[in-house]
Amino acid sequence: MITLESDQQMKELQNNEPVIFLFSADWCPDCRVIEPFLPELEEKYTAWKFVYVDRDQFIHICAENDVFGIPSFLAFKDGEEVGRFVSKDRKTKEQIEDFINKLDQ
Repeated sequence: MITLESDQQMKELQNNEPVIFLFSADWCPDCRVIEPFLPELEEKYTAWKFVYVDRDQFIHICAENDVFGIPSFLAFKDGEEVGRFVSKDRKTKEQIEDFINKLDQ
């Protein structure tokens, strides 16, 4: 998983390839819970590029995209948002897989 480094990088990723942004933060306990299985999800869903977005570093991007809870996921394809799994609740591996599976329907 790559880490977002700039607003410009986010725009390029959104417009050029299928991408799922994971909004997270080092201090978030619910975010730590999902970390162990994220590499497995990346291997399973190779059609998607996964990008870590540090909520504290990019709080303006969170606000612009109505991401007010973490961990949260936004998916983009061809420059358009195609899915969002946004809430402050802890997420299970199964819930995240369901979200990704629905993106391709």
